Amino acid sequence: MITRRSLPLLAMPLIAQAQARPVRVIVAFAPGGQSDTVMRLLQPKMAEALGQPVVVENRAGAGGAIAAAAVAGSAPDGLTLLFDSFGFVVQPLIQRGLSFDYETAFAAVAQATALPYVLVTRSNFPGRDLAGYIAEARANPGVTFGSPGVGSTGHLAGVLLAHRAGVRLEHVPYRGGADAARDVAAGNLDSVISTANTLRPLVQDSRARGIALTSATRRGSMADLPTIAESGFPGFDLTSWNGLFAPAATPAPMITRLSEAMRLAAQDPFVRERLSVGGNEAVNEPAAAFAARIVHDRQVVRQLVAETGLRLD
Repeated sequence: MITRRSLPLLAMPLIAQAQARPVRVIVAFAPGGQSDTVMRLLQPKMAEALGQPVVVENRAGAGGAIAAAAVAGSAPDGLTLLFDSFGFVVQPLIQRGLSFDYETAFAAVAQATALPYVLVTRSNFPGRDLAGYIAEARANPGVTFGSPGVGSTGHLAGVLLAHRAGVRLEHVPYRGGADAARDVAAGNLDSVISTANTLRPLVQDSRARGIALTSATRRGSMADLPTIAESGFPGFDLTSWNGLFAPAATPAPMITRLSEAMRLAAQDPFVRERLSVGGNEAVNEPAAAFAARIVHDRQVVRQLVAETGLRLD
């Protein structure tokens, strides 16, 4: 089993030169945002695990495509990496004329965090569980649901739920989950799908009613709620995340080394605690599991767009 002490020994002649130089992690979003905050929390522990400096650089713009292009065009030497979010699987359906292919230009290194999403309703909404929510939407087409924006996990989860249930939900995009949360608490919005961390205070104070989690299993700060999957829609699974990517041709031993460093950083007790405060869960899985997650999410989004004609731009 790989331990923190043995991790530097993973270095081989193939990567000896790379170890002597800093690892540059390009975050796809602006400083101070969720992804940037997570990566900067992981940064010192990742550097400690690698035994070399880790430098964080922000390149915001085009929904993450600017940062992705910079990493896609870099040398596959393990020294330039991309830190991105769930939008990584959505961007190919939005951006046109990219100089790279999201599906072939990158190797998945490690999923750092998961960010559970939850469906909540205004406190006086007629349906008290998911079955009641669907029944109300069927009886009164156009039940509104807010999300942190077009193409967000919350938006896609709402469209997927409506599609699978055969009902019409009206999407109301917001600039962020907090704005949507305020409107559902005020009774101006029927429901919202956003991060559990954002919506939990409303449910705890009875200003909103928790209905169901969008993840495959119960998790996070609202694990007492059922999942949509266990409430009549088996296989339903949409969860936001943050993860690390390398250029596609990066050697496998280097991917393994970087993946283990990220895993160790995310599992550090202090880091786990701070991630939890922000609503994130540390993920303890190998690179292959993250690659499988990407494949799953791509399939879900593409199928949803194909079957519903959903526009994400």
